[in-house]
Amino acid sequence: MKTNTQNNKGFTLIELIMVTIILGILAAVAIPRYTATVERAEAAAEDAVISSIRAGLETYATESLMEHGLRSWPTDPFDALETEPTGYSSTNGNALVDGEWTYNLTDSLITHMRGDNSVETWNYDKGNQAANSSQAVGSLGARNRSEERRVGKECRSRWS
Repeated sequence: MKTNTQNNKGFTLIELIMVTIILGILAAVAIPRYTATVERAEAAAEDAVISSIRAGLETYATESLMEHGLRSWPTDPFDALETEPTGYSSTNGNALVDGEWTYNLTDSLITHMRGDNSVETWNYDKGNQAANSSQAVGSLGARNRSEERRVGKECRSRWS
């Protein structure tokens, strides 16, 4: 006696389409969250480097006070650090490579290029170094929001 049992192994087209749709939905949710997490991580790393620079500048000013009787900051803020951050370039100008840190002497800016090719900046002023000046040490400003970065976020939020 002959039995006509078929042993179909595999997935139907509908099952494959459903799995593809589910994966697409998961990717649509995961990718923006991943991007936001990367941005927050880069900002935290930048904040750590800037905090290190602030501490180095304070140490530099204290040593200058003990040596010369006057608190002062160096022309290049990275000179106040014992070790430069990863990606530091002594080139005068803006950062041009992912992860690069530079000091732009012309514009008095500390610059850092992020992985998405946006450049974050901080104003740096070494202050007046004259002995009769009331402002012997300068200032290191907060992060300057990149105009390019802000416009990009506004465009993305309009279309999403």
